[in-house]
Amino acid sequence: MTEERPRVWVGDQVHDANADREGIVTDVKGGTYVLRPVYMWSGTWTAPSDKGLEVTVSREERLRLRREEA
Repeated sequence: MTEERPRVWVGDQVHDANADREGIVTDVKGGTYVLRPVYMWSGTWTAPSDKGLEVTVSREERLRLRREEA
């Protein structure tokens, strides 16, 4: 039996259709997703669920790109 990763998870870069913003998922608390802007460390907002969140760059892909830039 394999455990599937949730559709959207911490570290993923997503487009939030409800807020019409791009962000990084920083936490998930009780089903509520906490996001921050892609190029800033402050100014978080929340999404009540993963509905309306679409992964644009997965956490794994973001880490791979960061390693290549170093």
